[in-house]
Amino acid sequence: MNHCLVTGAAGFLGLYLVEQLVARGDRVRALCRRPTPELERLGVEMVIADLRDAKATADACQQVDTVYHVAGVAGIWGPWRHFYEINTLGTQHVIDGCVVHGVKRLVYTSSPSVTFDGGDQCGVDESASYPTRWLCHYPHTKALAEQAVLAANGRGELATCSLRPHLIWGPRDRQLVPRLIDRARAGKLLRVGDGRNLIDMVFVENAAAAHWQAADRLALDSPVAGRAYFITQGEPVNCWRWIDELLAVAGLPPVKRGISLSAAWAIGAGLEAAHRVARLNAEPRMTRFLAAQLGRSHYFNIDRARRDFGYHSSISTAEGMRRLSQSGRF
Repeated sequence: MNHCLVTGAAGFLGLYLVEQLVARGDRVRALCRRPTPELERLGVEMVIADLRDAKATADACQQVDTVYHVAGVAGIWGPWRHFYEINTLGTQHVIDGCVVHGVKRLVYTSSPSVTFDGGDQCGVDESASYPTRWLCHYPHTKALAEQAVLAANGRGELATCSLRPHLIWGPRDRQLVPRLIDRARAGKLLRVGDGRNLIDMVFVENAAAAHWQAADRLALDSPVAGRAYFITQGEPVNCWRWIDELLAVAGLPPVKRGISLSAAWAIGAGLEAAHRVARLNAEPRMTRFLAAQLGRSHYFNIDRARRDFGYHSSISTAEGMRRLSQSGRF
């Protein structure tokens, strides 16, 4: 029986991963910051800890074969220290715990934004380099963490890899879809750009499955060791047509009003500056990162994941939309 540790087990992706691991017959230990009824019902072992606590994090890695490091803080605004301590230092604490306690496999949940500098990304693969400029702290701290994970491959018995799922969505989502719907209901959702940009995304159950598929092939002598992988549905979609489909699921009309990418970028830069001067903690309504994400194309080549560990999107986008609609939870 494979004994797994899942950090961020109470989160959107983490909970789906735990459910799939339990269904596979794996023994699961869940690290989270507070007791979670959903995890209790699954009968998994729970460890209540914060990634910033190096000892508690390392202790959670004892007698574990595989660590799935899913936990992290996402967002496009906030102080550097908050993102760095959780995303970067927290990941280093996980790595250290794996090495000290002889963990064999570490699968890290990264993000395609670690390669995003604000320009179009059309079919790029994992040879894409890290940017020389960062539009917000989230991708920067995730990139630093990813580099540490990949560099740790081969330390002792540890084999590592990094997965980069893009725009995870589905039932129980508390971030992407709810934010879009809330903005639309408030009349604050504007189409950015000419409406022709293509994007990749991934249904949450496919993203979760990619983690154990990678772990099953991960060993020091395998091609998976020390590598990063983009994870998507494998079929780019028009960004704004897809957003309109999500809004339709919630009974909302399509986005009618728009703004040019250049104008959104300028507004974002201005609001960022104003928030810094005023020392406002609230997220600006627009930022440069958000403008580029909404107005640029960003889709990826996933051939490496298909080849190295057999990844495929077993749940189609159409089926995912049907499940989202039936769930009533978005």
